[in-house]
Amino acid sequence: MILVKTDAGQQILKDRSVPLTPRQRSAFILFDGKRSIDDVIAAGMGITAEDINQMVELGVLAPVGGKPAAALAGEAAAPEVPKPAADAAGSGRSKQQRYKDAYPIATQLTGSLGLMGFRLNLQVEGTTSYEDLVALAPKIRAAVGPEKAAALDKALND
Repeated sequence: MILVKTDAGQQILKDRSVPLTPRQRSAFILFDGKRSIDDVIAAGMGITAEDINQMVELGVLAPVGGKPAAALAGEAAAPEVPKPAADAAGSGRSKQQRYKDAYPIATQLTGSLGLMGFRLNLQVEGTTSYEDLVALAPKIRAAVGPEKAAALDKALND
């Protein structure tokens, strides 16, 4: 299955109105109407079929041939790697989902600090996994205070 960027997807990438993980943003660039889903997954950027399905559901990507999204979901799910047995405790969300939920909160909190939080914001943007973000959470909490950091803690640990 070959996907192409939608006009809405181009706008979302520019204005960041829909939170995409850094991996999704990088993979989005690879979808040029020539590469298949398997090619993008094999590119070694850490993108999964679940990430691609989410981008299709958001309307960021669309099939070139105009296939319905349901057909795409079945195709993209085939190469998906099984989820690790040790998901984070709590609501049953995977570590990847917790990262996707917490990343925009962390960038918003550090961005609200202005120049004082610039380096911390760069560190947040450099995270690529749930573990990286959990390790950075104490610094964010110290910078913004426990009240503001409560939303981040909930996204990471709930």
